[in-house]
Amino acid sequence: MTKPFKTLDDMGDVQGKRVLVREDLNVPMAEGRVTDDTRLRATVATVGELADKGAIVLVLAHFGRPKGLPSPEFSLSQVVKPYSEVLGREVRYIDWEGADDAVATLEPGDIAVLENTRFFGGEETNDPTVVTRFASLGDLYVNDAFSAAHRAHASTEGLAHVLPAFAGRAMEAELDALQKALGEPEHPVAAVVGGAKVSSKLDVLRHLVTKVDHLIIGGGMANTFLAARGVDVGKSLCEHELASVCEQIMEAADKANCTVHLPYDVVVAKEFKPNPATRTVNVHEVAADEMILDVGPAAVESLGDVLKNCRTLVWNGPLGAFETPPFDKATVALAKTAAALTEGGSLVSVAGGGDTVAALNHAGVADAFTFVSTAGGAFLEWMEGKDLPGVAALTR
Repeated sequence: MTKPFKTLDDMGDVQGKRVLVREDLNVPMAEGRVTDDTRLRATVATVGELADKGAIVLVLAHFGRPKGLPSPEFSLSQVVKPYSEVLGREVRYIDWEGADDAVATLEPGDIAVLENTRFFGGEETNDPTVVTRFASLGDLYVNDAFSAAHRAHASTEGLAHVLPAFAGRAMEAELDALQKALGEPEHPVAAVVGGAKVSSKLDVLRHLVTKVDHLIIGGGMANTFLAARGVDVGKSLCEHELASVCEQIMEAADKANCTVHLPYDVVVAKEFKPNPATRTVNVHEVAADEMILDVGPAAVESLGDVLKNCRTLVWNGPLGAFETPPFDKATVALAKTAAALTEGGSLVSVAGGGDTVAALNHAGVADAFTFVSTAGGAFLEWMEGKDLPGVAALTR
């Protein structure tokens, strides 16, 4: 089937060609060491394939927020050694000063990381002069950084208009998964949306009720919906001022034949700390001095039954305060159910967002989901139904 964007399979012969590859090397570091190399590992398929085909691979990436000025603190030079170890290949570092001469010395199959794209003030404003500067170093452009695709920057969007543009392998996998999850999913579709605040996910909820058959709301957000329905949520985290917005979302869901699932039993405590005294109660039995901190076991079991009747699942955000035991139980239990259904072949499961990835890793099931996106902002904007500039620019 023809994809809506070109991939590495459409590139033809790249022997000796200079390929600018936009990757996400914005990794967390402490004392000169990379503390999480997930993003580096995500680049291996694309960079390795191009180098093996004889391309001169020039990696473009940002690192931190240097505000358009060079600074040693934000230099990508410190990522080159750990990156080389992850790739299992030599990686050169090229400063913008003298970049043309340095690139001219590279041989087919060589890999180099160019200095931080954000050392140019015009990178984040998509300045044509910066686009031209980047483009002057390459013959072809590959975007492999879905996590930066919601930004219309020179290296993520501008280049796609001036050089032949292709999606890298990580970008391709991400877009394929998203298409299966919400683009053209197999119904029934369920979405799990959790997290602390309704206000941070209003656009997501409004979009999802028109797309999915079941909307499962957890986390602090569920408290706000429960309060809007007249439930007294005690001392729970709750945005009472959004009651009318919650009502609108539930009315929109009714019109779209989308069932909204709110917890009917919950785990409560009088203080938020690891392993306090807890009670599991019906939502109408929360005391004035108690906080709802997780979804109860009966609700989780019935949500598992919902997933058993679905073919597609999109997940963003935990069901409870999962970082603090024992309020991880609902998230872990439902994640394990989704993983088992995925492994059994009855469910396509796509999850994304930082907290979500952490929660699925905590449950030990991230590898069992169909696809787990490490992108935060880009994944949320996609769930909101927005066009992502970096993706739109790759469209055929």
